[in-house]
Amino acid sequence: MRLILFTLLFLLGQFLFAQQDSLPPQKEVDSIKVKTLDSVKVKLKERDSLKLATKDSLKTKQKDSLASDSTALADRKFIKNVKQIKKVDSVFIKDYKIVNYARDTTFLDTTLTIQKEYKYNYIREDDFELMPFANMGQPYNELGKTFSQNPYYPRIGATAKHSRYFEVEDIKYYNVPTPMTELMFKTSMEQGQFLDALLTFNLSRRLNLSVGYNGFRSLGKYRYEQAESGNFSTTLNYSTQNDRYGLRAHIAAQDIEGQENGGLLDREQFEGDLPDFEDRSKIDVRYTDANNRILGKRYYLDHYYKLVNHKRDSTDKNPTSLAIGHEFNYETKFYDFEQARLNDAFGEDPFVTPIADRARLKTMFNKGSVEFSNRTLGKVTGSIGLYTYNYFFNSILITDEGTIPNKLEGEEITVGGGYSKNLGRLSLEGNINYTISGDLTGNRLDAMARYRINDSNVVFGGIHISSRMPDFNYLLYQSDYRNFNWYNFDAFEKQQTQSIKFGFDSKWLGQIEAEYSALDNYTYFASTATQEQIDAAQETAFVKPFQETNTINHLRAKYTKEFKWRKWALMNTVLYQEVTQDNQVLNLPQLVTRNTLYFSSDVFKKAMFLQTGVTFKYFTSYNMNAYNPLLGEFYIQNNEEFGGYPLMDVFINAKVRQTRIYLKAEHLNSIFSEPNYYSAPNYPFRDFVIRFGLVWNFFS
Repeated sequence: MRLILFTLLFLLGQFLFAQQDSLPPQKEVDSIKVKTLDSVKVKLKERDSLKLATKDSLKTKQKDSLASDSTALADRKFIKNVKQIKKVDSVFIKDYKIVNYARDTTFLDTTLTIQKEYKYNYIREDDFELMPFANMGQPYNELGKTFSQNPYYPRIGATAKHSRYFEVEDIKYYNVPTPMTELMFKTSMEQGQFLDALLTFNLSRRLNLSVGYNGFRSLGKYRYEQAESGNFSTTLNYSTQNDRYGLRAHIAAQDIEGQENGGLLDREQFEGDLPDFEDRSKIDVRYTDANNRILGKRYYLDHYYKLVNHKRDSTDKNPTSLAIGHEFNYETKFYDFEQARLNDAFGEDPFVTPIADRARLKTMFNKGSVEFSNRTLGKVTGSIGLYTYNYFFNSILITDEGTIPNKLEGEEITVGGGYSKNLGRLSLEGNINYTISGDLTGNRLDAMARYRINDSNVVFGGIHISSRMPDFNYLLYQSDYRNFNWYNFDAFEKQQTQSIKFGFDSKWLGQIEAEYSALDNYTYFASTATQEQIDAAQETAFVKPFQETNTINHLRAKYTKEFKWRKWALMNTVLYQEVTQDNQVLNLPQLVTRNTLYFSSDVFKKAMFLQTGVTFKYFTSYNMNAYNPLLGEFYIQNNEEFGGYPLMDVFINAKVRQTRIYLKAEHLNSIFSEPNYYSAPNYPFRDFVIRFGLVWNFFS
């Protein structure tokens, strides 16, 4: 059956290229151009009829002076209307603006590129440095790490469940000339679909609203691995006509839920490639009664007022201004783990059954800022922030080893500053934060410089220094399973990170980025299980948080380059990593590579743009992190290596007007390769599957 599907997919590509162009020619444009209004056409017709009537009347007889004055008045009115018509601008795709958290503005992109192919997935980001699990919506194992982009404040934890959780920095704001809708659809693995819908519209030139919903459900191929989510968000973006006052706000409500089966009970059923287990639903899994879930609600507001808004003329792009701002964020988040019956994989003697663990985190953040901008000095910002937190469980736990409290609460007072300046071809940017009161955070410094050598070459570099406590679930956790209860707030130190990076971006040579990081007090999860306990499938029962007292050095270099020849292209991305450490606590593959050979062409007299090709992805074998469903976290294991196998995808994508159509055969080489591909120990990667989807933009 798999060979038949692959043959049909291959023939479909040949069929499309063999077709005779039968459709009428159509201009290939990526812009939406609003044509002359119907009322304008009516006025033009009125002008023509008026001129014709005047000409006929002059041929017959001359009108009296009053009639002549009326005709002249009508002509003057028509000329005035035509001048007004000329002022009506066409609407292009670049007028549909998207604003991110840092207030950087881009515009809607309806093109079809290889980068769009890489981002057409569950997280809608390039997953080059990630290894997905078998089912859609499950965790992603990390193939690469960068330590210069960590958040300033600790988070609740359960990081494996946050791949599609929208943080404050992920929300986008809009400004559009006409209502715009974007729909993304993609089939899931089994019995389900994925839909990402957005509607945005302007009530006036300065006021925009948007409503978005991201939801999916996928049963999966293996037993008890169903995943589903629903993410709702609504945004508001407003500024006055003189841009003196501006406001951004959003509300987000998110629910991410998944069944957990613990992985394979007997690997031989998968690796033996037996006909009885080609139907993956027949393979035995470790448990069939566990669920975990992330729930979150957030209210966010960011607004400013310019006390001084001096603008000499319309060409002055950097006027002198002085503004005050306020940022507010209130968020509640829950992480749940539930299991109907006792399972030895998490311990043999729980306090109660059924298991019902719930961690709660409530945070509120207020920041006041002052910003001065000047053409000579650049932009200077100063701020003071108040962060309050309450991370808690239901009850205090008293054990023979001591008392484990039920909450961590407090407040952090921070001061910060920022600077940015363009000096010709040189751009400078920096931000600093320092905690003057509080125990969770310490400091953070980010500095970046970018120099444009010429139109084709850019060099850039930066440094990052930060200090903060690890996420809350490392510091305090309570569970109905006895082994998963700890309090480390007084025992753990702040994690220290120092990073330096350098990059070179060339139109002809490609882009290379290198980053070196030194880590102190690196915090991680690991299992203390003995070999006998591991053989009894109890490794996950002894997972605990630890801190590495020795310094860890991490070096990464990433190179990206696309080679083009006529309608053919070869896109290459290579990541090299080296870790120096006294203890094996940071495990990453040394080499990750992805190569895509594809063909692009207009077909059907340019009515359709077609892009088809094959992608190879490979990473060297290493001690891949294992997954703990109770914590929703990955933990270090040094017992066995995984990797060292290729992943091959074949795709056929097309673009018709503002619609992009995607068809992909994922992991095609699993048809003829050995079943030794894993996303984590005991969690196989997905088998061969054909998936279809589209991204569709509507304009009105």
